Amino acid sequence: MAKGLPFTIRVVTALLLLRESSQAGAGRNDDAGVDSRGQTEGLPTLTVTTILEDPYVMVRGAELEGYCMDLLGALAGMLRFQYRVKVVGDGQYGAVSAGGNWTGMIGEILRKEADIAVAPLTVTSAREEVVSFTTPFLQTGIGILLRKDTVSQEMSFFHFLSPFSKETWTGLLFAYLLTCCCLFLVARLSPCEWNEPKNEENHFTFLNSLWFGAGALALQGVTPRPQALSVRVVAVVWWLFTLALLAAYIANFTALLSSGSEQLPIQTFEDLVKQRNLEFGTLEGSSTFYFFKNSKNPIHQMIYEYMEKRREHVLVKTYQEAVQRVMDSNYAFIGESISQDLAAARHCNLIRAPEVIGARGFGIATTQASPWTKPLSIAVLKLRELGDLDYLRNKWWESSCLRQSRDRWSPLEPPALGGLFLALGVGLALGVLAALAELSNSSRLTAGHAKKSCCSVFIEEICTRLRIKEKARPSQETSGKANA
Repeated sequence: MAKGLPFTIRVVTALLLLRESSQAGAGRNDDAGVDSRGQTEGLPTLTVTTILEDPYVMVRGAELEGYCMDLLGALAGMLRFQYRVKVVGDGQYGAVSAGGNWTGMIGEILRKEADIAVAPLTVTSAREEVVSFTTPFLQTGIGILLRKDTVSQEMSFFHFLSPFSKETWTGLLFAYLLTCCCLFLVARLSPCEWNEPKNEENHFTFLNSLWFGAGALALQGVTPRPQALSVRVVAVVWWLFTLALLAAYIANFTALLSSGSEQLPIQTFEDLVKQRNLEFGTLEGSSTFYFFKNSKNPIHQMIYEYMEKRREHVLVKTYQEAVQRVMDSNYAFIGESISQDLAAARHCNLIRAPEVIGARGFGIATTQASPWTKPLSIAVLKLRELGDLDYLRNKWWESSCLRQSRDRWSPLEPPALGGLFLALGVGLALGVLAALAELSNSSRLTAGHAKKSCCSVFIEEICTRLRIKEKARPSQETSGKANA
């Protein structure tokens, strides 16, 4: 009974929230820019300012929707308040203007035009001095958004070797030579490959064994054709090994070409400063701009000086304008990494550079004397503990691209193919054992007819089959002369 009570309360709260929700149109003027909720007696009404930015707040028909709208609805259900949402009039987040006044959502809170701001509003020290922030509901940082074809480099001459690591290529070469040696050895030991070792030539010479192994790597049938069971065991194991290896190579090479992970010359902000092909900038008056302005890092100062000198050309007004400019021109956008991840998920030709700096969070802004700051912070923490914030993140950041992540691709290392090499080794061992068994059986029959020791015949057969023919002929001629 006690365990079901919290669940019942949550269900009742959700039903009340759905009954009270009645969204109106969203625009930029005072009438159409307000999203009002149904009036309920006894519940306080908060005026909420926000900004249109995908996927936080978006206009869908006559309604507002997005991550922040879902978050606001969840908070209203937990804290029992109703609200009316208005889009910020000047379309700004909040910065100090030339006259010393705050713009954007921060300015509206200071002027008592709104009670709280629920938006992707970064918590900074400057903003914290004039307003209060709740516990961050999203963690983010500063990253670089790029278009893939503007940062791709020419592939190296030996780029085709990239799917496997150096250790894997070394292991493959060793496996190839070992297999060819086993083919050569097993073919000489097996009685089925030649009947008279003293008088005829074995088809599996060492060069022919190398040719046979190379043909299997290229999926081509080559001669000589194995006749003995032991040789066929070695050949089949090598064929299966090469088939699996080629499949792994093709799959990894395709992933490499699709991800473009090794064609990113801009990995860090230092790389961005050093290059001369791309312009770069950020949102005008954003916390990212002031981060570089106030930073003492030399690289960050160089980025700020570049943006300040060319602010008319590189600073953008909105996030949508920044994404569109990255897609249409040689431009790199510096901004919130979490928003860039969304852009890369929605636009498959965009990519975010690996480096992320300036860890920060998005919080809900209130007036400094607001009684709602602490309850909202506690509610945000509860939503995080319940997993609701993770659910909203997955809901609104879902990717529409079938893509290989750039930071997940890596060359195949030997451990990834360890089972394949182990199977090859076991197969080669079985082939050698089968050849020895065939030779042992043949030696036993020969020893029975000649009435000799089986071991002596076996050793004699091995010595005869492994003897180099050019050296065997002079010895045979010498023994013939001695008998004469």
